[in-house]
Amino acid sequence: MAKPPSKSVPKTVPDAASRAPRKSGRPTSAKPPRPRAKAAKPKIEPTPSPVVEAVQADAPPSPTPEPQPTSETPSYPFGDVGSEQRQMIESLSLNLARAAMTAQTAIAEAALSQADRPAALSPDPFNVGPAMNSVMTSLASRPDRLFAAQADLFNRYMDLWATTTRRAAGDDTPPEPSKDKRFKDPAWSENPMFDMMRQSYLVTADWMNGLVSSVDDVDPLTKRRAEFFTKLLTDAFSPSNFLASNPAALKALAETNGESLVRGMQNFAADMERGAGKLKISQADYGQFVVGQNVATAPGQVVWRDELFELIQYDAATDKQRAIPLLIFPPWINKFYIMDLQPANSLIRWLSAQGFTVFVCSWVNPDRDKAEFGFDDYLDKGIYRAIEKVLEQTSGKHLNTVGYCIGGTLMGAALAHMAAKKDERVTATTFFAAQHDFAEAGDLLLFTDEHWLAQVEEQMDAAGGVLPGAAMAETFNALRANDLIWSFFVSNYLMGKSPAAFDLLFWNADQTRMPKRLHMDYLRSMYGQNRLSQGTFEIGGLTVDLSKVTIPLYFQASREDHIAPMNSVYRSARAFSNADVTLTLAGSGHIAGVINPPSANKYQHWINPALPATLAEWQAGAEEHPGSWWNHWADWLHDKSGGWVAARDPKSGPLSPLEPAPGSYVKVKS
Repeated sequence: MAKPPSKSVPKTVPDAASRAPRKSGRPTSAKPPRPRAKAAKPKIEPTPSPVVEAVQADAPPSPTPEPQPTSETPSYPFGDVGSEQRQMIESLSLNLARAAMTAQTAIAEAALSQADRPAALSPDPFNVGPAMNSVMTSLASRPDRLFAAQADLFNRYMDLWATTTRRAAGDDTPPEPSKDKRFKDPAWSENPMFDMMRQSYLVTADWMNGLVSSVDDVDPLTKRRAEFFTKLLTDAFSPSNFLASNPAALKALAETNGESLVRGMQNFAADMERGAGKLKISQADYGQFVVGQNVATAPGQVVWRDELFELIQYDAATDKQRAIPLLIFPPWINKFYIMDLQPANSLIRWLSAQGFTVFVCSWVNPDRDKAEFGFDDYLDKGIYRAIEKVLEQTSGKHLNTVGYCIGGTLMGAALAHMAAKKDERVTATTFFAAQHDFAEAGDLLLFTDEHWLAQVEEQMDAAGGVLPGAAMAETFNALRANDLIWSFFVSNYLMGKSPAAFDLLFWNADQTRMPKRLHMDYLRSMYGQNRLSQGTFEIGGLTVDLSKVTIPLYFQASREDHIAPMNSVYRSARAFSNADVTLTLAGSGHIAGVINPPSANKYQHWINPALPATLAEWQAGAEEHPGSWWNHWADWLHDKSGGWVAARDPKSGPLSPLEPAPGSYVKVKS
């Protein structure tokens, strides 16, 4: 322990004008105080309130007596250090205090903003308690399994301790670099203390998740819910998520004399303010993008608008176009411009360049007046009206359609409805990451039991009959917590970095609301009861049957899709048992697997003309191809799109243009 100081240390902090000039490579820090003569014990003053501090900050500084020189040199608790070292320590102390005050103020303001709001609807909104109780009861009934699990954990720790001991004794065997993105900093492997911390966490987390997964005598969905939330818990307690145990964050703290933490707490406070008292983690620099200016810039015209959608026709990029136009129905849970982020990755621009007449249905961002809109409204006022207007604009009798994600679910139901009515206006349809059979719909099934649905319904009632856009975003983020929550938590708050200007994450945060009736019917009928694939779903006054659809269909699935898993999409393709189905499996996930222009030369795709009973059989016979699947799809689409006609001008059709693309509905914020 350092010897206590023999002289008192000055407590005052120089103001900004007296600080030392900024040196290259080092943050501006406070000038070290001049030594003072030994003074009497200072009087302890009460801590002023924030209001008093604000007033004092605006007041002119009081004159401070010039300290008298002394022949004695003061000693410091941190030993005999030079001026620069003292300056660094004082700067670090000040920045840590600033960071703490910033965080405390943000939390206090959040508490005040939430004070008049009702308490949470339930302490366990996802009903994980009963699931964990079932799993623990099962484990308790098998003491032999618990003993074996404990022995396994003990053996894993013994191996870890043995490895750590050898390293401490001078073993030069280099540690294995981590493949986990959370531990990519070299210090996690090279520093023995952090390496021990990392491996201890991974051993414990793997053991806990494995223990829950080993239960085999509980309901499969109950077990899956317990597995999901156990992983959420172990992910949250990763040492990378805490300042004191993250070497990269500690290094940034030391190198910036604490300024990284100040910036991090400023980011935290800004996100708390943006979320109106709830933490709303920024995933991108949202100020860098404006819809219609540097995203969603493909040229075109809004040629129709009603209460539910705007119809956009895009300018031709070729002298001739295919006779049969293409109408795209994006998901109403997101905005359509995921297909038109930048010119280089715009699916809409690319399709126009291939010679297709492209139309897009831009859904309204529904408010309370649409609370009672359901599937019937989205069929009649959405699908059918958009088809009618495209055919009117092109003076044609047929068109092809695309359904993306939940838009594809609706489009599939519409095709079955059209088949029942002998409506043959749609000649071919493509589905991007779309589900119709929800038996293997992935982790989203965990959020659709009646307990959780009742919570969602109450939340929508409180919001006036719509689901706030942020609510669904939080659910999707939870499906990939390490990528979409904790990575930004570490970067934004612990490291003090500013979010990157990333167009895809800007779009991801630009969520839309959903009408209560439509959303509850979707969750209950599709995820809860799987009625569409079973031929019991009612829409437009009819009970529809997917097996009645006979037109050519193109299904795209993505290998790493966590929202529409490839198994679920494959089952959906087979549900159209009498259609001519072509299926392609793309690399990557729900977004990057779809939005992958050929020019990027990224990922790969697999093709198999057959459609056997299982996805595993399909994959066994599939041929892998490098890069994007778009060219394969375009060849299929050209074959279904008729001959060539003169290029169509959106401004010259029967429907008068209302405004340039991307229109107004897409700009409405939730």
